[in-house]
Amino acid sequence: MRSPRHLWSGAWRSESEAARRESEADAARLRLEAERRARPGDGGPQQPRRRSLRLAPGVAALLGAAVVAAAFGIATLAGGGGSAGTDPLPAVSSAPLKPRPGQTRVGAIYAAASPAVVSVRTTAGSGTGFLIDSDGTLVTNAHVAGSDKRVIVRFGTHSRPLDADVLGTDPSSDIAVLSVDPRQVPNGVKPLQLADSRSVRVGDSVVAIGNPFGLDRTATEGIVSGLGRQIQAPNGFEIDEVIQTDAPINPGNSGGPLLDSSAHVIGVNSQIATAGSQGNVGIGFAVPSNTVRDVVPRLERGERIERPYLGISSAPASPQSPNGVQVRQVVPGGPADAAGIRVGDVVTRIDGRPIADPSEVSRAIAGKQPGDKVEVEFERGGRPQSVTVTLGTRPNHTP
Repeated sequence: MRSPRHLWSGAWRSESEAARRESEADAARLRLEAERRARPGDGGPQQPRRRSLRLAPGVAALLGAAVVAAAFGIATLAGGGGSAGTDPLPAVSSAPLKPRPGQTRVGAIYAAASPAVVSVRTTAGSGTGFLIDSDGTLVTNAHVAGSDKRVIVRFGTHSRPLDADVLGTDPSSDIAVLSVDPRQVPNGVKPLQLADSRSVRVGDSVVAIGNPFGLDRTATEGIVSGLGRQIQAPNGFEIDEVIQTDAPINPGNSGGPLLDSSAHVIGVNSQIATAGSQGNVGIGFAVPSNTVRDVVPRLERGERIERPYLGISSAPASPQSPNGVQVRQVVPGGPADAAGIRVGDVVTRIDGRPIADPSEVSRAIAGKQPGDKVEVEFERGGRPQSVTVTLGTRPNHTP
């Protein structure tokens, strides 16, 4: 089976790879004020932040299932993200929508959510986004926005095109924040609310709304078919805690909402797996809403989101060393290199947390900040050793 691919329309992969090679060779305004978040009926109390995935713009990237596993190892070059000083957006919870007589459950969800879904057109292609507040703030994928500073959005084919400023992008989570003049938002459009993605369970019913192949605000339904997945972000690092779904999503769905039975957003559709086809084969991936809740306020403030960085890539240990992960690459001059970790070492614990597979390396430093110290336990030649590593700041692209 071939690997995940982007869901938008445009030559994203070739352009992003070219930009990445070039980079290797060689503000934003705050619209969501604390007072608004604290208002009664604005979504309830603040909830703790969590982390998150990658791709969504179009007919482009491929990575086979086997390649994905390798990419996860490379992704451990960096860890997860921690938030410093910026409160996440609130999470909401409510009962499932009740359909009107003659209306299906999916129809009720679509009626409630679709007006807030927009098409997004950039210089490179097109995708989907959605409105999250009354100030004109929109969320989409970073790979949809690309390097553009301004894009065109439409609230349906019968709505006029609107200029949207790109307030910020975070390639590590594949999230971008756009802004339109709130006075230009069509009357009656209600922003979508973000759910707490920690409450999502395998088997939950979901609805995806987007613009596959340019078909305006198309709805598809399915279930949550997996949790805690990891995929490769546009900058080569990993996005974790990703939601897997069998709701059909296709090129053009990138950046659109994945909705629960209450019409609340549990994820941002970003990537699909393929089996050599150009479309959906029943495996899609969405960046979890808790990642959105964490990243969006920081991008609105014009922050550069810094994530901790260990500076190794790893792979499952050999049958001779079943415990831990084997270091396949150490970035020269990186944190692990400075601490004395070498290729071939088998990492068994990080800060006391057992490491059984490559994905757990990044999870072990999730929530930490650049400059934090972690104890890394490993085996070299069968002998246990331990070093203290001072975490660095994740670079813009994988080395």
